[in-house]
Amino acid sequence: MASIQFLKGVGPKKAELFGRLGIESLDDLLSYFPRKWEDRRLPAARETSPLLEPVPLIKGRIKRVRDMYTAGGLRIFKVFLETARGEAEASFFKRHSPRFDVFGQLRKDLPEGREVWITGVPEDPLFQSRLRAAEYYAADDDRALRMHVGRIVPVYPLTEGLTGRFVREAVYEAVLAGAGAAPDFLPPELVAGRGLMSPGPAARAIHFPENNFELEQARRRFIYEELLLLALAWAIKRRQTRSVAKGFAYEVKKTLLAPFRAGLGFRFTAGQARAINEIFADMRAPTPMARLLEGDVGSGKTVVALSAMLLAAENGGQSVFAAPTEILAEQHYLTFGRFLKGLGVRFALLKGRMKASEKKKMIEDLAAGRIDILLGTHAVMGEGVRFRNLRLVVIDEQHRFGVRQRAALRAKGDRADMLIMTATPIPRTLFLALYGDLDLSVIRELPPGRRPVRTAEATEETAFMAARDEAARGRQVYIVYPVIEETAEADTKSVKAEFERLKTLFRGRRVAMLHGRMSGEEKRLAMEDFAAGRTDILVATQVIEVGIDVPNAALMVINNAERYGLASLHQLRGRVGRGKHESRCLLVAHGRSGDSDERLRAMVASSSGFELSEKDIYIRGAGEILGVRQHGDMDLKLADLSRDAGLLAQAIEDRDALLAADPDLEKPGHGRLRRRLRELYASRWDLIDLS
Repeated sequence: MASIQFLKGVGPKKAELFGRLGIESLDDLLSYFPRKWEDRRLPAARETSPLLEPVPLIKGRIKRVRDMYTAGGLRIFKVFLETARGEAEASFFKRHSPRFDVFGQLRKDLPEGREVWITGVPEDPLFQSRLRAAEYYAADDDRALRMHVGRIVPVYPLTEGLTGRFVREAVYEAVLAGAGAAPDFLPPELVAGRGLMSPGPAARAIHFPENNFELEQARRRFIYEELLLLALAWAIKRRQTRSVAKGFAYEVKKTLLAPFRAGLGFRFTAGQARAINEIFADMRAPTPMARLLEGDVGSGKTVVALSAMLLAAENGGQSVFAAPTEILAEQHYLTFGRFLKGLGVRFALLKGRMKASEKKKMIEDLAAGRIDILLGTHAVMGEGVRFRNLRLVVIDEQHRFGVRQRAALRAKGDRADMLIMTATPIPRTLFLALYGDLDLSVIRELPPGRRPVRTAEATEETAFMAARDEAARGRQVYIVYPVIEETAEADTKSVKAEFERLKTLFRGRRVAMLHGRMSGEEKRLAMEDFAAGRTDILVATQVIEVGIDVPNAALMVINNAERYGLASLHQLRGRVGRGKHESRCLLVAHGRSGDSDERLRAMVASSSGFELSEKDIYIRGAGEILGVRQHGDMDLKLADLSRDAGLLAQAIEDRDALLAADPDLEKPGHGRLRRRLRELYASRWDLIDLS
């Protein structure tokens, strides 16, 4: 692969900056797709398309220029132009310097009489002919017309030291030098059958399309290949997982399971019982379990997971339970203590911040087999954490952990079973794409006694009156804010500032604070005090959205509700309604942003996590909801699994046909596809074995 260093205009220093973006070769640069496309054509030539962002611009001949000073030491260089639509003006702003002429280059580039293009931001939305200038180009500059104006223009993610203009020019040179050089790795029958562009024309059109249709076709080509590679990787991963023999077997002895079930004080729901049977069948099978347990907030996934861990313990095996946050891990630890009381099961909590002596002793006990169940956050994945006989890995809130993190934890055992849990329901097609190596168990019902939570929008004043009323009845209240400290955004409330105000507002009530920057001991005490009823009102951030179980809490107030996604709002709402009291969730919006109206209406209308998840994925896209972009579960650069569901279905259909005819992709015509799959999902992500 040709190094980007030798591309025209780049050189060693710029190549180093590109390296920060993971770009080292021409192929890397060609695969560095734009984050958006701007329509920098004159209004008459523009097309209406959701892919294209119209950019205000002026094309005209410069009539005069004016250099102005302001009282604050700012200088303004105004350019007045004659255009086909009348007079227009563009303003350039610079801080005054007594040492040199800050507008020297502009004076040289923008003399009277020259015809130019200028892009920018309207100084007033009503007057598109008055711009705060961003870029300018001479109208007779052919190179500028090929890349920067008068056309659809790509806009790329940047790093410090690289400008949008420079990256665009480098990509243009890469397109000239390399687009279409590599042969197509997709089999010809798929390219023809799905009507896909060839890679060369697609590489040019994804960066510098001549029109919207060409851009759409190029995107379709690259989205399809991303989804096909992903679908192939998961299918191969699934087959490889199921081809391994565990080498150990489980027997349901009931020495722990029977007393555990008898001591619960409630019967399993039909969904819980079904999930337990499916998990036990997997654990007793000759190959390792790989199962996703999906259930709404409060559906009782934890006792299902505990049942699986007790089956492992009955058979002399150890389990590890990984939670995404320390608060959640600590809450699970308290829950385990309640459910496992008197069973003789040895369990421990590994935290990031522990005394060195405590941690050393725990790790020694774990390695010696004196701990049956280890709970913790990402700390349980540390190199020094070793098990004597790890048989079961349980991961809570799967979207907070990436594929490689899950694999690293599983590798601590010898072909251990794995159970992953989520409270974010995933549509079936997305499940097949994201977790194609897993089987699925779903708990749809809520346990008996769980009351639906009434949800409404409210003003802050109404919400605080409701909080005062609940506290007077002896019930407890959560008041949630989006940030810990105050920010520059005037309408965003912070926990620290509001806590001081609420202590005065609710004088006579016990008000406490909980947020992620408190020490582990402070957080533990705040949680314990609230759970024990020693606190009436808990003022907190989103750290409480999972795991906290306080039956006496009857009111959830969510401030700046417009800033949260539906999944988070539903999780927060799930913290109440866990006891015998009728519970409410009040959504306090301090402004409107993006799709917030739609989200808030959906929250009021539905109490089903399954319905809300579908809605959230529709509004925000699957990558953001399920966490896959943050955690590297895939290498999707253009595809969105919800928006591109049709192409995903085609990719899965083609994947199934390909593997049915050629399970290892070894037949003639499939070699390049196999190499590309190995390069991405075997070498880079270490997800599959294609040696």
